[in-house]
Amino acid sequence: MYLRLVRITLEPGARSTAQNLADEFVPAIKAQNGCNECVFFADDIVGDYGIIVLWNSKEDAEAASGVIGPRLNQAISEVSDEPANIRLFEVYEPK
Repeated sequence: MYLRLVRITLEPGARSTAQNLADEFVPAIKAQNGCNECVFFADDIVGDYGIIVLWNSKEDAEAASGVIGPRLNQAISEVSDEPANIRLFEVYEPK
């Protein structure tokens, strides 16, 4: 299993802007093959927002990134001066 972490920095208190992104992209991400879960998170005090996605495989995560990534990066560039911090992690599942 793999976890994609997408963090964006907006102005403090910009939840409505971040939620608009989440409303557009969370359903689109969930519709991709291999998506187990996709959730939005927010810290309004400092302006940190993002999405966490659990994928069945690295291949699923990379395929979805090719579809969603360009649209998401464009949308983020329209609301933030900073690019998104996007990372992919392998999930360790204890035995």
